[in-house]
Amino acid sequence: MTQGFVPGDFVRLPDRPDWGLGQIQSVVGNRVTVNFEDAGKKTLLANAATIVSARPGPSVEDGADE
Repeated sequence: MTQGFVPGDFVRLPDRPDWGLGQIQSVVGNRVTVNFEDAGKKTLLANAATIVSARPGPSVEDGADE
């Protein structure tokens, strides 16, 4: 399941916060290709990874005010 993500969506992986913000490049079946700011392009299996919606800009973890 791709959780309704489409190319262009911004996401994060809670299990890999060091990868930073990612932008979905493609969704083909169960495979989601994401370009992460600190890890580059990764192809993930949507049913094996926890992918959460995010927005670009500083994150709360970075100490930014909302």
